[in-house]
Amino acid sequence: MRILFVGDVFGRPGRDLVRTLLKSIVSEHGVDFVIANVENAAAGFGITREIGETFLRAGVDAMTSGNHIWDRKEALEYVGAEPRLLRPVNYPAGVPGRGTLVGHTASGRAVGVINVMGRVFMGSVDDPFRAARREADTMAAAARVIVVDFHAEATSEKIAMGWHLDGLVTAVVGTHTHVQTADNRVLPGGTAYITDVGMTGPHDSIIGTEKDAALRRFLTGLPARFEAATGDPRLHGVIITADDDTGRALAIDRLSLAVPDPGAAPREGP
Repeated sequence: MRILFVGDVFGRPGRDLVRTLLKSIVSEHGVDFVIANVENAAAGFGITREIGETFLRAGVDAMTSGNHIWDRKEALEYVGAEPRLLRPVNYPAGVPGRGTLVGHTASGRAVGVINVMGRVFMGSVDDPFRAARREADTMAAAARVIVVDFHAEATSEKIAMGWHLDGLVTAVVGTHTHVQTADNRVLPGGTAYITDVGMTGPHDSIIGTEKDAALRRFLTGLPARFEAATGDPRLHGVIITADDDTGRALAIDRLSLAVPDPGAAPREGP
């Protein structure tokens, strides 16, 4: 089985990349199931029902998120109504929505998805390590192949989660920092790992936003209004190859597709 995980989709440039490139990626790489982190899809902050529906129509099977899931008021209702849109499972009890999904490929094979959020330099949430282990143990009866989106800031916390779940899930992929890392590997227990999948959106930016506003904040310390950038749209993701019978990962390969000019064909990029 092959699973495509698309890194944090940022604003309209990211949405356009998913809409225009997803089908060709699925066809070229023989992808069976698509997961995308969508918490920055609405102009860089949050998601709306309309945007979520466009992802599902484009071929996304499961949508994960993180701390920005609540940036749009309508998401409170949408996340509770759409089971394919996840919020981190370690939010406190009573928060709308759910943090896990057992989806199915076109051929009926089960794929488990767990969304969990870190605590280092992040908001106050329940223990991600115990939450992820609990959900992985519970989900094992329904799905051999399980992918964990660990939405976290600190690389050490992400790496720790990879080792914590090694041998228990198929993959632990990091999101949130929007910079694709080069440490993709299969851990000894058979779990594919990468610290950050990267960002699908405008890379001529500061992690998705216009450079000038972000620079002003760094230089002056004063508030600045962040707007989604548009330059150098690039799709970042990983393709995880897994053994259907055991759930062990066989490979994890980074993906970077750039469209340097409007209308140009996509090309592989660094």
